[in-house]
Amino acid sequence: MLFDLDGVLLDSEGRYSIFWGQMEKEYPTGIDNFASFIKGFHLNRILSYFENDEVRQQVVDKLLEFEREMRYEFFPGALEFVKQLRDAGIPMAIVTSSDRMKMQSLYRQHPDFPTLFDQIITGDMVTKAKPDPYCFLLGAKLLGVDIKDCIVFEDSRNGLIAGRASGAKVIGVATTLSADAVKELSDMTIDAVSQLSVEELLNFDR
Repeated sequence: MLFDLDGVLLDSEGRYSIFWGQMEKEYPTGIDNFASFIKGFHLNRILSYFENDEVRQQVVDKLLEFEREMRYEFFPGALEFVKQLRDAGIPMAIVTSSDRMKMQSLYRQHPDFPTLFDQIITGDMVTKAKPDPYCFLLGAKLLGVDIKDCIVFEDSRNGLIAGRASGAKVIGVATTLSADAVKELSDMTIDAVSQLSVEELLNFDR
């Protein structure tokens, strides 16, 4: 199982949308709906849309402050579902565009989180960002599993495209996009991972 983090397990996309919307107001990029456009991109790619190094550094400084102060809250039942998968012996990885510094802030609030997964792939480990499938292919490789035997959980358009391009089955979580938009790029559409049982997931993978 290959899980995106924000918008799939972590209820944080709304906060990030507000933050990046504010950055667009302060440092205009000229891109319509910037906060939605960048979902699924890693930080280096997001920063490339700002006009110069000085502005990029100011954005980074504000992002670091934002992530230090942010409360990292999981969707109801999300961690319980992950624990059920772990207890069933199913290999799992986090595949996120977030960098290690952000993840350290998450771990400070939830010290047990890294123990739930066999691998955690962050944005700074990836040479090609979503919608390129590289991150999911890397996740499968590190788990020692054929990508065709993997299921990707994603919420953003770029992530869904990457999941489908990887060759994995894709479960789209309609938290960031509408269910109709997610359905176009998914093999299954759900409103929350807690809707699934381990049995349903294993049957889906057959």
